[in-house]
Amino acid sequence: MILRAVALGLLCAASLVSAADFPSKPVRLILGFPPGGATDLVARAMQPRMSAGLGQQLVIDNRPGANGIISCELVARADPDGHTLLFGHIGSLVISPAIQKVPYDPLKDFAAVGQSVQLQNILITHPSLAASTAKEFIALAKAKPGQINYASSGIGSPGHLAAVLFESMAKIQITHIPYKGGGPAITDLLAGQVPAFFAVISTGVPHVQAGKVRGIAVTGSRRAEAVPDVPTLAEGGVPGYAATNWYGLLAPARTPVAVINRINREMTATLKAPEVAEALKSRGIDAAPNSPAEFAAFIRAESAKWRPIVLQSGIKSDGG
Repeated sequence: MILRAVALGLLCAASLVSAADFPSKPVRLILGFPPGGATDLVARAMQPRMSAGLGQQLVIDNRPGANGIISCELVARADPDGHTLLFGHIGSLVISPAIQKVPYDPLKDFAAVGQSVQLQNILITHPSLAASTAKEFIALAKAKPGQINYASSGIGSPGHLAAVLFESMAKIQITHIPYKGGGPAITDLLAGQVPAFFAVISTGVPHVQAGKVRGIAVTGSRRAEAVPDVPTLAEGGVPGYAATNWYGLLAPARTPVAVINRINREMTATLKAPEVAEALKSRGIDAAPNSPAEFAAFIRAESAKWRPIVLQSGIKSDGG
């Protein structure tokens, strides 16, 4: 009993020392997608204010590939001292583990720090596609089953999931073209290499506003303030449809609680800063910080909600 108490005391002391010394060097925020996409946009919007709050530079480290799996594996194996963080999302933490074997346990290998934002996807199309509304898109897809290609930021990504739900509810068949992120996908859409894209809303909004692409519909339960003239898919002919996305910070498992709480405080203060919240809202993104416990419970709930849907849909890691 005495030895156990001594051991517990030493562990607590080590945790306190770690928390007191944190951060002792720049903090890396690992992103699973290349620059130009929504995760990169949100992270860079947070970077200046959060760096100032931490007293150390928050370094954005883009590690694209496999819908965020590479970034998750890197963080899961990192030292649990708070200096390496993951910008996680539904694709890498919920969808990919349901469709393939991944080199991490999304519920055991990470410590939730807090949700950062919530956002919708938006179905955008190249002007050459003969569809200006969701109803016209559905009619075209029914007339040409499997012949309309659409991009997403990766297999099992939120855009892919939104499209699968759309296909199921609208009773259509469209063909998935997965990319390694929103940046490469929007480049090909603008060039006319792919006619449609289920994009994270922040990626699509500037191009809709500039008139370079058509905004067909947003995937949430309400219209986005950034593009109020773009209806929801539910309004556009798919009653009851809703699919949303989220990002949040996670650390390696066993990171000291005090360190987790410090990062959460700085993240929350950053997202509540008017200049950050407004910058995100202008791109259709809602700041939505919560506590570590709330975020951990939310990830578990999202896994329970979406796993059976993903399995029923037949999404495969090879793009099937």
